[in-house]
Amino acid sequence: MDGIWTGIEYGLPSGEEPLLTHMFAFAGVLCRCCGSGGRELVHAGGKRECIYLKGEIMMNRRPLLSFTICWVAGSAASCMFSGRSLLFCLAGMLLLPAIWAVSGSIRWRMAAVLIMALIAAALYWEWNEARNMSLLPEALGQRTSELYEAYVTAAGVIASPVERDGDRVDFKVKLSRIGLSQSGSYAAEVVVEGTGKGAITGPETVDTGSETGVDAESATEADKRVLAEGEVEVAGELAAVQIKLQEENEIAVAAQWQRGDRVVIEGELKQPQTARNFGGFDYRNYLLTNRIHWLLKGSGTASVTAAPPASWEPSSLLRWNDRARSVLGAEMSRLFQEPHAGYMKGLVIGIQEELNPETFKQFSQLGLTHILAISGMHVAVYVGVILFLLRRCRFTRETALTVTLLLVPVYVLLSGAGPSVIRAGLMSMIALLAARLGMLKDGMNILAASALMMLVWNPYLLLSVSFQLSFLVTAGLMVYTPLAAPLFKGLPGWLGSALSVTLIAQLVSFPLTIYYFNQFSLLSVAANLLLVPFITFLVLPLGTLALLLGRVWNAAALLTAQCAEFLNNVTFAAVEWVNGFTAGVLIWASPSFLWICLYYGLLYGLLYALKRRTEFRLVPQFMDDETRPLSELEQPEAPGNRLGKSGINSNNRSNSNNTSRNYPPNSAAAANSGRAALAFQAFPQAGPTRWFSLAAVMCAAGLALLLYRGYNAERLNGAGAISYLDVGQGDSILITTPGGAHILVDGGGTVSFGSREAWRLRRSPFEVGAKTLLPLLKQRGIHRLDAVILTHGDQDHAGGLQAVLEGIPVSALLFNGTLTGKEPYTKLMTTALAAGVRLYPVQQGMVLASDEATRLNFLWPEPPADGQALPEEVEDQNHESVVFRLEMNGRGFLFTGDMDMAAEEAILRSAQQAAFTPSRPIDVLKVAHHGSKTATSADWLAFWKPGAAVISAGVNNLYGHPNSGVLDRLADANTEIYRTDQQGEIQLRVHKKGIAVRCKLGETMK
Repeated sequence: MDGIWTGIEYGLPSGEEPLLTHMFAFAGVLCRCCGSGGRELVHAGGKRECIYLKGEIMMNRRPLLSFTICWVAGSAASCMFSGRSLLFCLAGMLLLPAIWAVSGSIRWRMAAVLIMALIAAALYWEWNEARNMSLLPEALGQRTSELYEAYVTAAGVIASPVERDGDRVDFKVKLSRIGLSQSGSYAAEVVVEGTGKGAITGPETVDTGSETGVDAESATEADKRVLAEGEVEVAGELAAVQIKLQEENEIAVAAQWQRGDRVVIEGELKQPQTARNFGGFDYRNYLLTNRIHWLLKGSGTASVTAAPPASWEPSSLLRWNDRARSVLGAEMSRLFQEPHAGYMKGLVIGIQEELNPETFKQFSQLGLTHILAISGMHVAVYVGVILFLLRRCRFTRETALTVTLLLVPVYVLLSGAGPSVIRAGLMSMIALLAARLGMLKDGMNILAASALMMLVWNPYLLLSVSFQLSFLVTAGLMVYTPLAAPLFKGLPGWLGSALSVTLIAQLVSFPLTIYYFNQFSLLSVAANLLLVPFITFLVLPLGTLALLLGRVWNAAALLTAQCAEFLNNVTFAAVEWVNGFTAGVLIWASPSFLWICLYYGLLYGLLYALKRRTEFRLVPQFMDDETRPLSELEQPEAPGNRLGKSGINSNNRSNSNNTSRNYPPNSAAAANSGRAALAFQAFPQAGPTRWFSLAAVMCAAGLALLLYRGYNAERLNGAGAISYLDVGQGDSILITTPGGAHILVDGGGTVSFGSREAWRLRRSPFEVGAKTLLPLLKQRGIHRLDAVILTHGDQDHAGGLQAVLEGIPVSALLFNGTLTGKEPYTKLMTTALAAGVRLYPVQQGMVLASDEATRLNFLWPEPPADGQALPEEVEDQNHESVVFRLEMNGRGFLFTGDMDMAAEEAILRSAQQAAFTPSRPIDVLKVAHHGSKTATSADWLAFWKPGAAVISAGVNNLYGHPNSGVLDRLADANTEIYRTDQQGEIQLRVHKKGIAVRCKLGETMK
């Protein structure tokens, strides 16, 4: 129980444990030794001893935990701030240990250690940041911008597993030398740098019967290396290599590449993509945390020359581990059918690359993805099984602990060595070592030691989602579960324990879950409570058993695999059924750091108050065998029989010297009254319970308010907002009205040209809607889209809406009233109808008013011909694009889709016939068709007189958008131009007094 320590921890005799536990939990006197607010330990013999409060015990008895917390705080401060902001932040943090020392909470020596931890962590982070720089620009004598898309020839060593997804092969290479080369050319002779041994080969590999198609013996004379002219040494630089396979037979060649191979690669250097939308995923920063600054892209296996290492190296251990994982994965594929094979690979050995994307999506929605990643649960089962088997084999306790300790790293390596499994492995090893040596085993100290070792090894792990979730949930279980345990006393032990652990795990992981994934299922607690034990104790052992039996007893292995597949089908069906209750999935905006801290503080306060309230109500003030004076029993008066405080009849006080006992006439009633008084005194009065109840109510109210503000995070204060999202070569615009309505105009889309061969298809190909648009909407806390306006049916406008309709509730879909006859468009409409979305074909003259400050006037397409009831198929969708004018807070905006000049002329003619002239110029024009020359005529600009224009186009797109003629016409009209291909997302904050503009890349508020 949290806050209650046993006497063994203090070196006290075991017989004094009950007294210590009782006194520490419920005593409230000041310490007579130091006069502080500490607790006082009273031994059975009357001896008094000072015991610090829980917070002081944490500081003084757990110095490693305190040191680690300060190390994390210092690293986080250096990560989040720089310059003066960092100095001010560190100064404030350094004051805290000093204040604690002055107040007497901790010793000055401890305060000095904590201050040193903060400073050392900050300096260590800054030192790593200074070293995390690319060597290539300085080594090659060129600026970073000049190296972009430069062709190079690079030599190095493969430093990661080689993974293939469809027609792309990915791995990391640790460069040794690099030189510039001509575009598309290869060096006449290339040699791999090594330890005096390597391979010399041209662009074609030589079939010598060796493992990689290279004669390793011919490389023994390769001490002097010849690369492209101007090569330089860049020892230690990491690069991410992407090889695009050209032919299907190249799959076999790429399959021979392994970690540790010496390679020479010719390809194109590119910088990773930075985030182009506010709150979007920053691939460049992600790779920076892995110390990678460049992508090296090659074409076909001919661009790579590989040779195995000529001698044993430390990296050979990882090479063997990769091979073992590959063999285990192949065995899983043999035993299990799809989709079970990919699922069991992730569950048993941590290979998640082949997991079905739909299965992962279903598990993710219920918060069950931790099952698919090797973590503490798997390590605990592994360690428990080994210890059980070794003890059954009559091994001594010490021998069993030692063998298990040595086997834990093997499992960590075989399971992929992710941050969560490394954390669990380190904690297990430290705990096993402490048990082996008979040392004090403290979970928090073990957790702190694991975190500190990992952060010293790689400080950037602090930014890893897996690292954060793993350590935070583990620490949360240690801190919060003892607080929640008394709340489930009325349940059976096993059920109360399971429910408290599951509930606390969900509550602790909740802030990080919504911060990174922006959704939370109300049914996740029930799903975890039922499915985690089911999978852990049935599916996982069966999968492991099938894998172990595969090479020994094939028939039994196949039968075991079939049993596991049956249980998997039950799991998949249950997950799909629970996910059918879409109302239980809530979308949350990413909260602030302050919000997260307040959440954990209020949660702790609530659970602590409830725990103390429960203890005061259920736990007696006196021990069962404790002697109490009769004077403490104050019985109520009985009619005709007055009892004093001693419980003796006052009428017989004069006979108190009489040796015989004097019983009152109603002695039975007096005895009952005495027992009632004793029972009343055994339990506390309502005072403490009332205060803890009040504290619990206040914490619950604060937590509810915090959750409400977090769920409804958007605060526009009467302003409207328009976001021109960067979705590449496509359109997607999010409009938020002053009344809080959300309108999405188009959804972008990934355009594919023709059908692809089956071997080229990737398991989870990039799709704008699923990978860019939907995460952005969730990250901004869009719970529901009040309307989606699909301007026309082209894929670069409609393709991304499929993921939106599947991921976010939509009230209405407005479209141009036509069909395309293409399968993706038909699927989109079918999905909308199945989800209960109302479909509205819009036409010229219609008006949509979402609130008093917002009005949409539709200008195009033309109304259908008389008698036309059903939508017709139209191949040229551009001419039928929906065009509307938005009036919001007195400002005007024009949205044009991909309209052409013919549609522009028709609108102008209609305005002329109606004698319509804009009362004021348009503030912002969305330039039609990504700036194509087929639209945005001079007459169109002269009619609307836009003050600014936004062009949505992809970077270096194949169409040459925007057209130079369009740019010239906009410049002639004195229109300020914003471009998503140059400035990323463009946000407008629309006030009645003006419009504030913010661009993701380059420019700030205007």
